[in-house]
Amino acid sequence: MKFHPWLACAFLLGSASAIHAQQKFTLLSPDKSITLSVSVGANITYSVSQDNKPLIGNSVVSFNKGNWKVSKSKQSSHEGQLTPIVKQKTTTIEDRYNELHIDFNNALSLEWRAYDNGVAWHWISREKGPYKVTDEQAEFNMDKTGKAWYPQEDGFYSHNERKYIPYGVGEIDENKLASLPALFEVNGTKLLITESGLYNYAGMWLRGGNSIHGVFPHFPKAVKITSDRDEQVESRQDYIAELKGPQAFPWRIVMIARKDGDLLTNQLVYQLAPDAKGDFSWVKPGKVQWDWWHYNNVYDVDFRAGINNDTYKYYIDVASKYGIEYVLLDEGWCSTRDLFSLAPDINVKELVAYGKKRHVDILLWSSWMVLNQQMDMALDTFAAWGVKGIKVDFMQRDDQPMVQYYEKVANAAAKRQLLVDFHGAYKPVGWLRTHPNVLTSEGVMGNEISKFANLIDPVHTTTLPFIRQVAGPMDFTPGGMINVQKDQWSAQPAEPMTLGTRCNQLAMYIVFESPLQMLCDIPTHYLHEPEAMELLSKVPVQWAKTIPLQAKVGEYVVMARQALNGDWYVAGMTNWDARDVEVDLSFLPAGTYQMQLWKDGVNADKNAKDFKLEKRAIGSGARLPLKMAPGGGFVVRLSGAM
Repeated sequence: MKFHPWLACAFLLGSASAIHAQQKFTLLSPDKSITLSVSVGANITYSVSQDNKPLIGNSVVSFNKGNWKVSKSKQSSHEGQLTPIVKQKTTTIEDRYNELHIDFNNALSLEWRAYDNGVAWHWISREKGPYKVTDEQAEFNMDKTGKAWYPQEDGFYSHNERKYIPYGVGEIDENKLASLPALFEVNGTKLLITESGLYNYAGMWLRGGNSIHGVFPHFPKAVKITSDRDEQVESRQDYIAELKGPQAFPWRIVMIARKDGDLLTNQLVYQLAPDAKGDFSWVKPGKVQWDWWHYNNVYDVDFRAGINNDTYKYYIDVASKYGIEYVLLDEGWCSTRDLFSLAPDINVKELVAYGKKRHVDILLWSSWMVLNQQMDMALDTFAAWGVKGIKVDFMQRDDQPMVQYYEKVANAAAKRQLLVDFHGAYKPVGWLRTHPNVLTSEGVMGNEISKFANLIDPVHTTTLPFIRQVAGPMDFTPGGMINVQKDQWSAQPAEPMTLGTRCNQLAMYIVFESPLQMLCDIPTHYLHEPEAMELLSKVPVQWAKTIPLQAKVGEYVVMARQALNGDWYVAGMTNWDARDVEVDLSFLPAGTYQMQLWKDGVNADKNAKDFKLEKRAIGSGARLPLKMAPGGGFVVRLSGAM
């Protein structure tokens, strides 16, 4: 057996606590491949292995520095099926786990679950009066020789829009703060750390040191408003949260993936979130024509483009032509300090009425601060106008008061049957299950950065599906039509460029998940691209099945998805390496299909806009060879099985 220093540390920790009475528990995953070991004594520690291979060594979990005397414990099994209201990946989710519930004599309980693709735990308080949470420990003691994809942050005030820095686990010290989710590799197995069910508490972040461990932004003591949208914390209390009465705290999740592609179908964040309360049958996912990315820079029109009704009627006309469900009025339609002070040439009621005749609905942007000040009156007015949703922006925190704000917005919007898109936001924590009207969120370094910097490259976009997207839908805002290779990019904020090929951008509509999916570019561009719009006018935002075919973090991803109407889509994306792939269509039900294939053109390595659309019949047993250019991609649509 190979000796690991990290196991020695784990052994010493176990030896030091052996002088106290130990109670040991073992929890297996339903398929018995994952073993979760829990020990309760002076400390509570856990370890995780898969196929007898250590993944996480003895690691401490604690809450309010409790005294851990077990009053009772119980193990149970669950096997069921979840039916999401919004189908992010699948129409149903198999929900199988084994559970260990431990009650302590200090009004706290600790609940563990072992799934076939991960483990999770959370604390439950049985306190009846007011109390404060002063401390929570969540350690992840991994082999220091392991690897990490680490979304390093400068501080707790952040949009959580980060690149993933490649570190060795041993290189991550106490000074390296990261938002979630974060990805690690130990003994050839991927471990993704995130959380679910974050309500009335503070979000978890990570630091390094002796082990990777959770840290939390403490409750704000003093805040300072620095602009029309920014409220920064100047000082914090010595506690994480102040509470009253019983509460279940967020689940700490370690997803476990033998293969990179297994991350693409992991739905533990959804499975561990609380159920929705109320009727959400009115929630209507769809695609959105977006304005801010190109600053309303439409052309080939006979009106003056800008923030005015003529421009937004043009957006509505184009959306209607292509069956796009929504048009978003982003920043500029009203004052950022007063939602009732509209821009001089904007009449929202008129736009709503114009859109309804064309089967297009309106969404409105707001900064979080002004919405907080005018919430009830504003949302009542929006609903009366016939608006269908809101995009809320610039929160940039996840301490307890801000987390409470998210829930306040989600509930207030649902009361008026309004959809929500959170921007300037932390990662998703199971909103699609608990608040199905919260269809998407940012918390991702997305395409909007392409206006100003060349950071959104094919290495980044082939990393996102394995990390950020695993937490939930991401409002990446794909759809750029001015596509360039790496040496051709320049900042053009009113007519932005995207790095990688046209087919790379098209593939994002299958690979990237967002039940409120943006088309970021100028409507005029879409009118000039009929072959691209053959895909974008029909590609859905909900999926019946998801099948990873080929996948490696930061290098390539090929996946198949079945739409709710039965059509199949297969999409691939590569990093800066040109790549030949062979797509095996044996996953299809038997039959012959009508195929549309959008693929990189022969000159896409020079001119990234070059692509070709082919149409022909193909059988379910076929193998389809495809060539992706540097930063390239492809999309296959298969319909009409015969």
